Amino acid sequence: MARTIDQIRASKLPSNMMQFAARGALQVPAAENIEILVHLARHNPIFGPVARMTLAGWDEKSSVAAAADPQTTIEVLEYFISPDNLRPPLLPALIENPSLPVDQLVKFAIGASPESIAVMLKSKRVRLQRNVLENLKSNPFLKKEEAEEVKKLLADLKAPAPVQAPAAVTDSPKEAPKEVPKEVPKEAAKEIAPDVEPAKSSSPAPESAAPSPNADEWGDDEALDAYLKEHAQDIAAEGEKPFKAIGGILELLGEDYYPITDEAEAPEPEPAEPVAPKPVAKPKLPVPALRENALQKISHLDVKGRIQLALKGNKEERSLLIRDGTKVVALAVLEAPKLSDGEVEKFASQKNVLESVLRQIPLKRRFMKNYKVVRNLVANPRTPLDLGLGLMKHLLSADLKNISANKDVSETVRKLALKMYKQKEEQANKK
Repeated sequence: MARTIDQIRASKLPSNMMQFAARGALQVPAAENIEILVHLARHNPIFGPVARMTLAGWDEKSSVAAAADPQTTIEVLEYFISPDNLRPPLLPALIENPSLPVDQLVKFAIGASPESIAVMLKSKRVRLQRNVLENLKSNPFLKKEEAEEVKKLLADLKAPAPVQAPAAVTDSPKEAPKEVPKEVPKEAAKEIAPDVEPAKSSSPAPESAAPSPNADEWGDDEALDAYLKEHAQDIAAEGEKPFKAIGGILELLGEDYYPITDEAEAPEPEPAEPVAPKPVAKPKLPVPALRENALQKISHLDVKGRIQLALKGNKEERSLLIRDGTKVVALAVLEAPKLSDGEVEKFASQKNVLESVLRQIPLKRRFMKNYKVVRNLVANPRTPLDLGLGLMKHLLSADLKNISANKDVSETVRKLALKMYKQKEEQANKK
């Protein structure tokens, strides 16, 4: 006899039974009930919202049991560990469940909250997973003591690789070729030094070049001083509030973000080329390191420091700070002298910024001269209703038609856009 979950997947269950399923009221085992709810929450647009609410209030003991059970499906485990659905009491069981893929722990580690970091560092499984620890090391919420602990764990994981005492005892003839290349690179490095130096000088070149544009961008402090004086009360009220991105860190970096680890350096047994892989590995590091370093840099700054960076930093740093949950910091981005029209166009369409940012954009005459900024604000579901309706009169007929069919915006905006579109079309026909 087919299970109920199989009937739901095949859309063979009647509507009234689907309603019972979304409320978790079917007479099936608890594990299958959770599997049904997760399936509906992820794949059913009609009953999904009800299923998500049911899961959020599901019995904690049953939920923990499902999170710890190796027989639980991966779909359920991935749903439970998702930052949007995670219930803190389930995390210890989820982490230790061998059925949860390590990739999910790697993704979770980069955006884990301070409470979740503490739980992860107590996990035996996490302490043995190098990729997870590497991402924890890049987490901006990591405390100093925890960062030191992560470094020690990574050092312990790396230590066994070079120490091969048992192999040396059992296979004495194999020791010679392994020890010889270790000494050879030291001598060979002296001979090849002129060839290695240009590679080393080429890598610091971009690093030394990086501060120069930053130094140019810092420019004079007039804009900074004026902003700090104007918003002195707001800055004092925020105190030492840390950086917290609207939407969360994982969304900020992207689901496919993985910091590059140095695993590629380990599987290189060739004795003749011990020096070559090192300069080869270096050019791979700058790409993710730029994003990672920018986020870490911002996370260590206080409110005044982030305001200073918002006004004088580069494009990448502005793209992060515009999503700062601290209003006075996010608004400082819009005052940056080097802020481009393209950046403002993007800010106007973002759903993960404060409403105060979207309200501030139209107050800048320079921004309002850009038609794309106006259009993006009206089409942004995050834009306050009164602001969107007021800007709609500036839109062209084609854009009014598109917005009238955009289901992401409110019904009021759609109706007014359709009305204005018809009026413009009638006026055009009369001419």
